[in-house]
Amino acid sequence: MSRLTRRALAALPAALLLACSPGDWLADQLTYHPAPGSDLRMLELGIEADDVWLRAEDGVRLHGFWLPAPGSAARALLYLHGNAGNASHRLPRADALRRLGLHVLLLDYRGYGRSEGQPDEPGLYRDARAGLAHLERERRISGACTLILGRSLGGAVAVDLAQERALGGLVLESTFSRAGDVAAEHYGALGSWLAGDRFDSLAKIAALRAPLLQLHGDRDRVVPFALGRALFAAAPDPKTFVPLPGAGHNDDAGEASRRALAAFVQQTAARCPEPAA
Repeated sequence: MSRLTRRALAALPAALLLACSPGDWLADQLTYHPAPGSDLRMLELGIEADDVWLRAEDGVRLHGFWLPAPGSAARALLYLHGNAGNASHRLPRADALRRLGLHVLLLDYRGYGRSEGQPDEPGLYRDARAGLAHLERERRISGACTLILGRSLGGAVAVDLAQERALGGLVLESTFSRAGDVAAEHYGALGSWLAGDRFDSLAKIAALRAPLLQLHGDRDRVVPFALGRALFAAAPDPKTFVPLPGAGHNDDAGEASRRALAAFVQQTAARCPEPAA
């Protein structure tokens, strides 16, 4: 056996370890907490919604809920939820958003709810693109008439989707600058190393071409308030930051949040052209 061959074989275990890094596995375990199925039922909640099925660009089949707005609404909202549970847990919130005069598409990422596959960062970005494509192709709602709402981890997915797109607006709730910053807050240098460059919204948000509304509770212990402010500072105008006094990460922020969202929906309406007669 040649010396070169012996060296190659000796390096093989290290190469395999790097290719199948336990750090990546652990980071995934810390990031994604999906719940299978649909725990909450539309009829039991008294919510009018339809099951919808989409297919991401890599072939993964995705499930979501379509909540049509009353009347002849021409605008829609794509709801990208956080890292735990499934879309059915967000049906009451989606129903409240629908009452603002918007159709709502509430999407389950791959590996969540009734969607196929396993969650990972590139996959979540593909899933969000599939949701936007569904609104454009199946519902005939243009990007200019579409708002994207991303909460917590969904905020990072929303920022990636909104880059360089002329959308109606972007709403970020309780989201962060980059995953490494959140991990560092909770796990120190080890957490930052595990997260690496995952979900780096700070590097992307300058390319935003839509109005931004950002809301963040000042008692958030999961995604510290300062990380939301850092992301907002890097965003281009027009933008509005609404602090939610006394609100933690999973709290209902109440009337302050509802007023801010209603005002933003009204302010961004001019970006959506009137439908042809």
